[in-house]
Amino acid sequence: MLRSHTCGELRIEQAGTEVVLTGWVQRVRDKGALMWIDLRDRYGITQLTFEEGKSDPHVMETARKLGREFVIQAKGVVVERYSKNDKIPTGDIELNVTELEVLNASNTPPFVIENDTDGGEDLRMKYRYLDLRRNEVREKLELRSKLAIAVRNYLADLNFIEVETPVLIKSTPEGARDFVVPSRINPGQFYALPQSPQTFKQLLMVSGLDRYFQIVKCFRDEDLRADRQPEFTQIDCEMSFVKREDVLETFEGMTRHLFKSIKGIEFGTFPQITYAEAMEKYGSDKPDIRFGMEFKNLNEETQNKGFNVFDQAELVVGICAKGCAEYTRKQLDALTDFVRRPQIGAKGLVYVKCNADGTFKSSVDKFYSQEDLKAWAEKAGAEVGDLILVLSGAQNTVRKQMNELRLHMGNELGLRKSNDYKPLWVIDFPLLEWDEEIERYHAMHHPFTAPLKEDMSKLDSAPGEVRANAYDLVINGVEIGGGSIRIHDRDMQKLMFKHLGFTDEEAKAQFGFLMDAFEYGAPPHGGVAFGFDRLCAMFGGSETIRDYIAFPKNTSGRDVMIDSPSPVNNDQLKELGIKLS
Repeated sequence: MLRSHTCGELRIEQAGTEVVLTGWVQRVRDKGALMWIDLRDRYGITQLTFEEGKSDPHVMETARKLGREFVIQAKGVVVERYSKNDKIPTGDIELNVTELEVLNASNTPPFVIENDTDGGEDLRMKYRYLDLRRNEVREKLELRSKLAIAVRNYLADLNFIEVETPVLIKSTPEGARDFVVPSRINPGQFYALPQSPQTFKQLLMVSGLDRYFQIVKCFRDEDLRADRQPEFTQIDCEMSFVKREDVLETFEGMTRHLFKSIKGIEFGTFPQITYAEAMEKYGSDKPDIRFGMEFKNLNEETQNKGFNVFDQAELVVGICAKGCAEYTRKQLDALTDFVRRPQIGAKGLVYVKCNADGTFKSSVDKFYSQEDLKAWAEKAGAEVGDLILVLSGAQNTVRKQMNELRLHMGNELGLRKSNDYKPLWVIDFPLLEWDEEIERYHAMHHPFTAPLKEDMSKLDSAPGEVRANAYDLVINGVEIGGGSIRIHDRDMQKLMFKHLGFTDEEAKAQFGFLMDAFEYGAPPHGGVAFGFDRLCAMFGGSETIRDYIAFPKNTSGRDVMIDSPSPVNNDQLKELGIKLS
């Protein structure tokens, strides 16, 4: 090694010891007769000192030529620091340098390598290798590494086998758009990059491996946002001879293990809620239960009173914002503007203030008496000092709108604290969803999800009412993972493909290999996949996953550091049999 110690490990106990350090120049302070250099590596910062008349003249001369981010090697003696710095672990000592060598010079970096950098996001992404030198970015990757190691250790202790599945696979029409890869030796044919290893992990169960996992790259060609990247990482798992509760117990245990070992947080048993209950209470299949404001159906209390907006609505729904009766007209107008935003789409907002004197003040006073509004308050669980917010419209639409308002109020009132974690399982999703555009059902999760046994008789008569044996793990309103008990019977899988609009020929062409495998003793099996990038961001208290990925893409799907995607030359295209119009 070119060093004897790192820049973060020396303490007062090493005073008098001769050491060798290497790293990057963080900062130079030259006071003429005295010089100080902060030397940084991944582990910390150590102060180097130079003094005219005591330090070697050649060493002083070399030190004065150093700039930010020069890579150097410094040999010297550890001494007690005169002016101590209690903000860093090495603040009690410094290094009196006796030998100094420049290992590599550096241009002046385009932004300062500090937590409070002066570089904007685009600039930092272009020079990502410099951005990764900053403590706060490096610490996010260290957190990611700790989580990955903890996952592997936990699953290995439960006899899971880590298996790598293919990256060049077959394109399928279900799900998001595939990234496709042309085959040179099979002209006109294409591989696809996997959106998940779903069918392969099921085949591994058919093969008798019993318990599989993989921390695996997946790819989806879809529009990006804070929690999406074109390539992302899953903790992908599958188990044989299990029921739903076995899978939930195993991966609830893994989640508790991660929180305890990484963050020192302990949980009891995670609550479970059905999809129908989640939509009714929160208007979302990934509810944030860190705070209340559950939806209350106000149809009975509000309709047939002469207010047409409510009378014509399929659903009138309210939430109670505790302690908000003192909201001003300006604040209420701001809430109305919020729900009218195009991305939410409500036409208006009705409110009721529960005044301190026991009376009620509403934006629809002329249609409703004090007794009427009292009934609203009782249904909504509102007390003196509270504010009731009401939306109405088509059931599915208004629930989504109220979900956005509820989350907005949670933010406004400081109820969505990043260091407060509330996990839950959402179960009993619909198996199928009707697609108005193509006028057929599609799988809410994927075509291999088994229906609940008690609903199987409805597959032909009422397919939209069939519930899936599926489950999602939700933490703080974010879907962290999801999975299901799988179909393991050929006839049931064939029936599922039929309801999804596949002809027998299409099903065989796309998934014949899986159907054939089910004829050779496929065991009952189920599994789950966790969004590893999202899990890392949650543990780090962030909403965006980008800083937890070493080399992420921007919101246009580009890597601005290496300028990718980029054109390829005509010879390559010719070899692949591709002609650009």
